[in-house]
Amino acid sequence: MAVRYDEQSKIFYLDTANTTYQMKVDQYRYLLHLYYGEKMDAPMDYMLTYFDRGFSGNPYDAGTDRTYSLDALPQEFPVLGTGDYRDTAFQVREANGCHGCDLRYHGYQIEEGKYGIPGLPAAYGGQGQTLRILLKDDRLGLEVMLLYGLLEECDVIARSVQVKNAGDSKVYLEKVSSVCLDFLYGRYDIMTFYGRHMMERNLQRKRICHGRQSIGSTRGSSSHQYNPFVILAQEGATESMGGCYGAAFVYSGNFSAEAEQDQFGQTRFIMGLNHELFSYPLRPGEVFYAPEALLSYSAEGLNLLSQQFHRCVREHIYRGRYKDQIRPVLVNSWETCYFNFNGDDIVALAKEAAALGVELVVMDDGWFGLRDDDDSSLGDWEVNEKKLGYTLEELSRRVHENGVQFGIWIEPEMISEQSLLYQKHPEWVLQISGKAPVKSRNQLVLDFSNPKVVQYIFEKISAVLRQGEINYVKWDMNRSLSDIYSSAATEQGRVVYDYVLGVYSLLEQLTAAFPDILWEGCAGGGGRFDMGMLYYTPQIWCSDNTDAADRVQIQYGTSFAYPLSAIGSHVSAVPNHQTGRVIDFSTRGIVAMTGAFGYELDFGKLSQQEREKVKEQVALYHQLAPLIQSGDYYRLSNPMKEEYGAWMVVDPKKEKALFCMVMLDIHGNQPVAYVRLLGLAPDKDYKDASSGKVYSGAALMASGLPVALGLGDYQSYQMVFEAVEA
Repeated sequence: MAVRYDEQSKIFYLDTANTTYQMKVDQYRYLLHLYYGEKMDAPMDYMLTYFDRGFSGNPYDAGTDRTYSLDALPQEFPVLGTGDYRDTAFQVREANGCHGCDLRYHGYQIEEGKYGIPGLPAAYGGQGQTLRILLKDDRLGLEVMLLYGLLEECDVIARSVQVKNAGDSKVYLEKVSSVCLDFLYGRYDIMTFYGRHMMERNLQRKRICHGRQSIGSTRGSSSHQYNPFVILAQEGATESMGGCYGAAFVYSGNFSAEAEQDQFGQTRFIMGLNHELFSYPLRPGEVFYAPEALLSYSAEGLNLLSQQFHRCVREHIYRGRYKDQIRPVLVNSWETCYFNFNGDDIVALAKEAAALGVELVVMDDGWFGLRDDDDSSLGDWEVNEKKLGYTLEELSRRVHENGVQFGIWIEPEMISEQSLLYQKHPEWVLQISGKAPVKSRNQLVLDFSNPKVVQYIFEKISAVLRQGEINYVKWDMNRSLSDIYSSAATEQGRVVYDYVLGVYSLLEQLTAAFPDILWEGCAGGGGRFDMGMLYYTPQIWCSDNTDAADRVQIQYGTSFAYPLSAIGSHVSAVPNHQTGRVIDFSTRGIVAMTGAFGYELDFGKLSQQEREKVKEQVALYHQLAPLIQSGDYYRLSNPMKEEYGAWMVVDPKKEKALFCMVMLDIHGNQPVAYVRLLGLAPDKDYKDASSGKVYSGAALMASGLPVALGLGDYQSYQMVFEAVEA
């Protein structure tokens, strides 16, 4: 069984294909964490130690036993109020202002299949089981259900929390985390992914030291600045060796991830909702659902950990028609013409696309209201037929007549002051009465914590999507939240959480109503690149920065948690619009091909040589797309530190592999780069499809591949290896 409980030892065992998770109910009915790591049948409670530690409090139940303290014991769900002075996962405030909770074990249930969460995205399916553990505070009447869902084949354990007020008085949830991991000993590095708009998910690796280290977001989205994915790597762990733990928050709003080494050298990691701007009222009888966190462990380094998350996303997060389907190669109008276009321009782009083999044309921002710049009309979701010269149905039909699909851009969460909607409903905006609002990109934020607003936007967007054959929608979000006040809410401490529920509600309604549409997420590029959004949009625009050299680094960081099929990546014009850099067309294609492939340029301005190159790239991508979408991804270098970025994808049967490399820095008399490949079968030979040369799989992994260097910036290399029949 995947989940089992030993009545005698009171130990829970959670087993995936290669890992075990253990926890124990102790003599005082506290739930203690015992172990998470490689498969283990032996009970691990012998690791618990008890000493009289100065200034570490003792539960009243322990009587005169000073050796028992929750300030030193590893716990599953530590709470404020038990004498544990470390960072805690749960804090509750009573109406009288008291902070103090004491949760004790009250039973468990084992269910077949994976749990779901009302109103929230969560991993689904699989052959595993769900464990529910009930904790109670009898004084407060609080019932806290810890949820553990096993996705055995992916080596992933999903965690969530449900809080029910079974008492007589309203309480306020001040902090609700979804996961806690306690380690009794060991030296760990924390790997986080920081950034900014147009340079997201840069890898940072630091030793966990005494004190608290944290990342998070209070921007209303998961943010460009910090991604809700964290790795705890044992000292010395590399891409191919060493133990490492990953935690991904399946949520698109404010979050926090905190690591702490305590006074005794123990390490605690907590991930969940950010407690800032959060004070959730829970009335008698009400239930609060925390978002899900996904945990995975690899004893064989970071590449395997990433592959486990990639598989989990592809099989248990993606949904709908495009879950397993190869995505169409698209061209987006944004960097082609920005706001300066009409319907004939879109039709002309469709004709060019069809001639080059590109399958989808996307009409980006500027098709609605009076939207000729980014100062107006958000919220006015009416087609500007005067600007286009067509109805949307006519334009869609004209595009499809050229043999390509048609898509549009929307930004449903935002509103412009210069809009008819704002004039009619200024109270539908998040704003503080009497305070001049903070504006960003000259726009304000609709109050998606208000169901009336969500329903209105659903009806308006739905009406647009029924006008013609729309095959693709890009959902954007181009500012952070501020001035958090909802005129529709009686308790403001719930608004930031309810806002995200409103976003999910709209996404759920639209994806259900239009199941054949390919939805792509976006928030100024990569500002909301998380597993919560991937539950609704199976690909996300990775970054507004399309510069191929920067994208090598951005996509490197992204790959630690997210599969290539999730990464929207396009070839754009040069000089690049974000950096001014000029990079060879082939290199731009190789980088963009490592994701959901497309173009962000004006085909009409390409030379004949470049047009032929587009045809070659599209044809090659069609050949490689099944491998790129479902193969095992390996990072072969760290482009943040090394002179080149190198990566490869290997099919699960190890019959075919794609190797890519981009030189990021070159000098006079440059040494040859020897790149060790990974993931091949050591007992097979592989032929380079281009040169016909045959290599030993064992040799390529042991000694590497010498890459001949050419002159010039950003030289690139792409090789397809196919196993040779013995």
